[in-house]
Amino acid sequence: MADESTTAHEMKDVNYSWVSTSRFLFYVMVAGSIAFTVAMCYSLWVHRYEGKPNIEVPSNTLYNPVYK
Repeated sequence: MADESTTAHEMKDVNYSWVSTSRFLFYVMVAGSIAFTVAMCYSLWVHRYEGKPNIEVPSNTLYNPVYK
């Protein structure tokens, strides 16, 4: 009796069951990778390039400068 309960307890323990540990770590890595990818896509979307701003350029710095 004592052997069966110890064995059942060891099967649920992470230290003794390498298969369930590997499966758990695999799912944690997959979930972490998906979360990281979604977070990076969201960050790129928030900080995206909004377009060409309308900046006033001084006339003396143009390709054909106009001097006073």
